[in-house]
Formats: sequence, structure tokens, C-alpha cells
Amino acid sequence: MDIKILHIDSNHPLLWDQLQQSGFINHSDFSSSKEDIEAKIQDYQGIVIRSRFKIDKEFLDKATHLQFVARIGAGLESIDCDYAASKNITLIAAPEGNRNAVAEHTLGMILSLFNKLNEADGEIRSGHWNRESNRGHELDGKTVGIIGYGNMGKSFAKKLRGFDVEVLCYDIQENVGDANAKQVSLAEFQQKVDVVSLHIPWTPETDKMVDSDFINEFSKPFWIINTSRGKNIVTADLVSAIQSGKILGAGLDVLEYEKLSFEILFTDKNTPEAFQFLLKAKNVILTPHIAGWTFESHERLAQVIVDKIKMKYFGQAKAVEPEKRVTGIGGFFFKSNNPKELVAWYGKHLGLKTDDFGSTFWWKDNEGNDCSTQWSPFAADTTYFAPSERPFMQNFRVENLERLLQKLSDEGVTIVGDVQTYEYGKFGWILDVEGNKIELWEPMDATFQ
Repeated sequence: MDIKILHIDSNHPLLWDQLQQSGFINHSDFSSSKEDIEAKIQDYQGIVIRSRFKIDKEFLDKATHLQFVARIGAGLESIDCDYAASKNITLIAAPEGNRNAVAEHTLGMILSLFNKLNEADGEIRSGHWNRESNRGHELDGKTVGIIGYGNMGKSFAKKLRGFDVEVLCYDIQENVGDANAKQVSLAEFQQKVDVVSLHIPWTPETDKMVDSDFINEFSKPFWIINTSRGKNIVTADLVSAIQSGKILGAGLDVLEYEKLSFEILFTDKNTPEAFQFLLKAKNVILTPHIAGWTFESHERLAQVIVDKIKMKYFGQAKAVEPEKRVTGIGGFFFKSNNPKELVAWYGKHLGLKTDDFGSTFWWKDNEGNDCSTQWSPFAADTTYFAPSERPFMQNFRVENLERLLQKLSDEGVTIVGDVQTYEYGKFGWILDVEGNKIELWEPMDATFQ
């Protein structure tokens, strides 16, 4: 298999190295014009880009042997997706790679706006000690609204679990809400929220979505955060709303005036009047499209792209090493009105070998190792199953708890609490999509024998 890949943007070195180790042929060209790239693209089966230029119909027509386009990022708006699909070209993106970075940046912007951190810092540096004018707001008790509940939106909602907030989401897709955010209609969303966070792509439907009409439908003043795409907000309308007090503050990692590369703000020297206002506004935070631009996401984005390219050519078995997650049922726990009496009943009538915790069942895995599964009734008023309100909790045996929790976190799964370690193993907790609490156990079975 001779698959030649042209890299036209620099990326984390693991991308190049792992593709080479897998047998792909890497070439790079970080400086040639689009026309020069088009002149040689017929020699390649794959191309890896960030946002250097648009992969349009003209480009794709000249890429006569192209099998995939991989973009190191979340969105594909710089690619003519429909035309690529018509030519059976696989499109690869990596929204999983920087969703955690975007979520943390979004939360940081909100907390900075609420507590006037940037403003207060500037005043101190100028020799002013103003306490009353820098009195802040608390996030607790507010309603946070997320528009676009995909990878980024779900990751941000997860970050909010440590706050006493109501989280609502609005999305054009149905049934995307989960234990971290309640999906509502746009009308209910605009009626209730105090903070709006945008996590949507730039499409014909979302272009200039946040305009005066959209803003004025909100029933109360609100803060707004945009870490998605700048052209989703009409800046002049945003400024008008800030001036009128309808919008209390804004955190903007992206701007309407950005060029396609996302790394250039203006190609001329004319600064729009609305942008001039944003530059001076004390209740506005601006960052240069870096919400997903962390050292960790730089590596993670590259790894996701590598894995997806390998998946295309080798399939699941060869794309990633076989991975063990759950290795067995560790236990079944449920609420009982009288746990001791119930345990005694099961011991007497069903012959279970019982103890203070219930009953332990022993079995052997495929390698012949002794393994255990626990059956345990809990008191009816136990809080051990919280935040789930269900009368039961599952326990699954896992091979490597901390590694699994990191993978689950990267996949947007809600982690509950911190890892706890005892002589009989390590424990961690997650919530499934319906809010059921699941206990994950990396066991030390020998301690029970």
C-alpha cells in the first residue's frame, strides 16, 4: 500500500511519526501557494490541513487521486463537504481532540467576566485600588444556556457540574440532552437563561444567527460567550446590546472579522467601529481564537487524526491496540428498607453465604484468575448512589481505572468525584446517559480470600 499524504500545515510531530510508522508516505509543503499545491495534488491520496486555505470544488477537481482530507480541528467549514462526498473523499475532523480545552476556556471566560478579573488587574497595574466598583457576581444560582450540544457543548456542560447552576441546551438535533443539560425549545431557552455559550459550527443556518432580533427575544439581560465561529454573531448588533444593557458582558474567542485561516484578523488597515468599541469595553474579554489551542489539545488533535486515518485503511483491529475496559460485573447494589433482615432472608432461604455487606460470588476469568462479584443491599436513605436518584447502582470490574477514567473524560462522559483507593482496590464513579451512577472498580480480589 503506497498512500502518499501531503501535509500543508505544521502539526504535532506525533502525527507525522505515527503515520510513517504505519507505512504511509509523508510529504510536507507549508509555504507554496494554493495554485502550486493544486498543481501537484493529483500525486497524493491524502491531505492534512488546519485552515491554510479553502478546499473548494476547483481544488478537488484537480485532486484526482485524493481519498481523504483530514483537518486538524473541529469544523470542516473550509472544505466543500458535499462536493468531496460526491467524489467519495473521506472527510476527517477531530472535535474530540480539543473539546476539553474549549470547555475550560469557556468557563474561564465566564468566571473572569463575573468577577471582573481583567478589569481589576488593569486597575491595580495602573495604581488604582477599587474594591466596590469591582464587586463581582457568583455563577451559583444562575441558569447557563448552551447553544449547540455536540462535543464542545457537552464538554462544557460537564465542567459546570461543580456549580449550583441549572444548565439548559438548545440544538437543532432532537434528544441530545443528558444528565448534564436539559434540552429545551428556543423559546424556553430565551426565557430562562442568564448566560449563553455558543458551541455551533458556521453554516448557512448559523451565519449571523445572533443578531438584534435574536438578542431581543431574551426575557432578561444576559452574558454571552462565543468560542465557536465569529460569523455566528453580528458584531454591530452585539455592541448595541452591550450599550443598551441587554447584554451584560461578552467573552469572545472568535470574531466576525477573522479571515478563513483563523490566524488573521484584518487584511487591511480599516478597523470596524464596532470592533473599536469592543477593544475599549471593560465588560468584554477578547482572545485570539485560542479556546482549543492548548499544549494538551495540540497533541490530542494529532492523535485523533492519526487514529481515524489508520481506521480508514486498517479497520478497528489494526488502527488501535485492543483495549480492555469493563472486564466483568463487580457488583449489584440496591436500596432496602431493612438490609440486615434482607441479607438474613437470602442466607436462610436461598443459601447465600452472607456477611455484613451481603454476599460475594467467586468465579474465574479466561486466564483462570479468581474474581469476585458482590451482591449488597444498602439502606433506603443511603447517599452512596447520589447524584443518581435511582434505587440501584451497578459496579463494573475494570482493568486500569485511571486510564479508563481519562478516556471516558475525553469522550465527554461525566465523572463523579475522585478516585478512592482501599486495600481491596481502586474505585471511581461515572454517570450514564440517563443519569444512573456506575461504580468502576479496579479490584484486588486476594484481599477477600
